[in-house]
Amino acid sequence: MKILAVCLGAPETLPGRKTKTGINKHAVNGAVMIDAQGLLGDAICNREHHGGRDQAVYVEGSLTLDWWARELGQALEPGFFGENLILEGLDNCAVSVGDRFIAGDLVLEVTCARIPCATFAAKMGDPKFAKRYTRAGRPGIYCRVLAGGTVGAGMPVEYVPYAGAPVTMPEMMATFSRRLSPEDLARYLAAPIHYKLRATLENEAL
Repeated sequence: MKILAVCLGAPETLPGRKTKTGINKHAVNGAVMIDAQGLLGDAICNREHHGGRDQAVYVEGSLTLDWWARELGQALEPGFFGENLILEGLDNCAVSVGDRFIAGDLVLEVTCARIPCATFAAKMGDPKFAKRYTRAGRPGIYCRVLAGGTVGAGMPVEYVPYAGAPVTMPEMMATFSRRLSPEDLARYLAAPIHYKLRATLENEAL
């Protein structure tokens, strides 16, 4: 596995929207530093719902992007879905919370699935795209940064699966905002999930 592209975005206003967003990302040449808050030079305009310690880096697998290219009937340029990193040979559906990606000094740990929002739909120019994306069941991957580092396209990536009971990206998307069974709740809380989701689920467990 290797990094196919590193993508950054600048603040922009999408058609029909009033607030700025950094969702329009594009591949960059050269090395980019990643710290606990994400990629240096990448715009994150809505800190309430995007970015932060457990959504610092957004990853897409090349196999998933290939699937979307066929589904949409068009070639997808790097950054098309607002991703920061594209990893060669990765299928998002096979990824679970707690899986790690290691590139040089950089260590990323998967925390949660991408849940589509109105900004994503606006970027796609389709008000129904969020529902289409959800039905597809191939969500993008958010990661926290366990160790920072400098990365660039072509760098090899080591993939280390989580050793515990898996919570996959498709499952996390399918159960979003739904009440979990006691068994699933325990499994989710045993995994290194996003801190906001953990707080929500811990309240359910009370």
